[in-house]
Amino acid sequence: MNEERIFIPLNIAVLTISDTRTEADDTSGGILVEGLQAAGHRLYQKRIVSDDIYQIRAAVSLWIADPEAHVVLTTGGTGVTGRDGAPEAITPLLDKVLDGFGEVFRMLSYREIKTSTMQSRALAGVANGTYIFSMPGSSGACRTAWSELIKDQLDFRTRPCNLVQLIPRLLEK
Repeated sequence: MNEERIFIPLNIAVLTISDTRTEADDTSGGILVEGLQAAGHRLYQKRIVSDDIYQIRAAVSLWIADPEAHVVLTTGGTGVTGRDGAPEAITPLLDKVLDGFGEVFRMLSYREIKTSTMQSRALAGVANGTYIFSMPGSSGACRTAWSELIKDQLDFRTRPCNLVQLIPRLLEK
């Protein structure tokens, strides 16, 4: 029973969390947009919000409630200094946390930044059938997270399992 699977393009929203970035210099958000489009997915929407818990939560909540948004990628706000508040904003919205994402992300990051990876509070989870991945704001972190973790899990052809097969509204069509 080795059925052939076809690629299913997803609608993916990108949120850059920063008090200083603009569309002109949002390198990390740009890397995520390029990566998702190169993989065959659709950029659903892209926004930049300040590193403010309520602005982050409002933006992510809108996408969670939108049946057309399948995945949300956030970059920034996952550190331990200043106003870094992405985990505090996003975690209460999640129905389930995917602990393995943060664990594996930090393991992969260790190869590049050694013990500094302990300062990353990268996380992922699912809310209302929408997958959310929250990554650090560095371009290297976004590149690592997308290419080594997220990209394959958002490909329905990935075996033995992937996250696409767990999005019921996609497979009901």
